[in-house]
Amino acid sequence: MATITTSLIVMRWELLSAILMFFASTLKIKFRQSSHHVMAFMCGGIGLWMTCWFVTGLLGISLSMENVHNFMLITKDTFMQVMSQTPPDWPMP
Repeated sequence: MATITTSLIVMRWELLSAILMFFASTLKIKFRQSSHHVMAFMCGGIGLWMTCWFVTGLLGISLSMENVHNFMLITKDTFMQVMSQTPPDWPMP
């Protein structure tokens, strides 16, 4: 009994996010069947957010502002590097 209680305490956020993903998926299906497309879109967004939260929790990634800032800097540097290597006459859509 203590093992089950301890595992539930340790896994509380992962369990909560898994339950919320399930409810968001179920609600999305119900809203699509009843032609409430905006609510289905919102439930899909909540499900996607919970999925990201679940995965970052399992991988041990903390989402601090410093990590987000570093990610944005790396993304900008990579974009600039890729764009500098494109030909000058590259057709833009």
